[in-house]
Amino acid sequence: MDTYLQITTVVGVYVAGVVFVAGMGWRIYQWATTPKSPVRLGMFPKPKTRGGRIIKMLKDTLIAPHSARIEPRMWLFAMMFHVAALAAFVGHLRLIQEYPILPELLGAEGMNAFAGWAGGIAGTLMMVAVLYWIARRTFGPFKQLSVPEDYLLLALLLGVIIMGNHMRFIGHVHAADYREWFQSLLAFKPVIPDSIRFSNVGWSLGTHMLFVNALLIYFPFSKLVHTIGSFSANLVRSE
Repeated sequence: MDTYLQITTVVGVYVAGVVFVAGMGWRIYQWATTPKSPVRLGMFPKPKTRGGRIIKMLKDTLIAPHSARIEPRMWLFAMMFHVAALAAFVGHLRLIQEYPILPELLGAEGMNAFAGWAGGIAGTLMMVAVLYWIARRTFGPFKQLSVPEDYLLLALLLGVIIMGNHMRFIGHVHAADYREWFQSLLAFKPVIPDSIRFSNVGWSLGTHMLFVNALLIYFPFSKLVHTIGSFSANLVRSE
């Protein structure tokens, strides 16, 4: 177990971080150095002001009204996943530092209960959305359009979510222990607390990070990079 945790929660995290940063730097360099088209690519109706174009870009990227009109069911599950993922990301910020206000308002037990409910709901919604996407590509008409990369990305996402849900619903490790581990990584003095090493979620944390590391390494070179590139693409379409 110790070797597995060292590989997945220490070495793997550093390797994934380096590859992700370098890969995204390469992607951004590609986008920045791509010659601008001499032909206007904006789609009607186009806002007349720059502020209007930025607002339209944010609306098209964050709300995707065109997708809602074309395929409302797909849009619903996509929005459900992205909102839940955002909530999970905000919750994971506790790994860096505890929130300064909520624990004072809710108390220690109230904060733990709130985090448990919020994290559990977010994890469940994300899992439902990914299972829907897998079913959609496996049994629906989109099966003919699916490629192995689609299933690989969904498998990685599902692995991250399932292991995260296992730690949330089965584990008894407090957020402070996870914070101690993560802060030690940020300080480049990695330590895996005994409360994690000898807990019932040590293996699930290791497997959770295994999937996270694989996803981060693959992210800059995969279709998922659209989550960042869509901002610039939608801005071009509004010009």
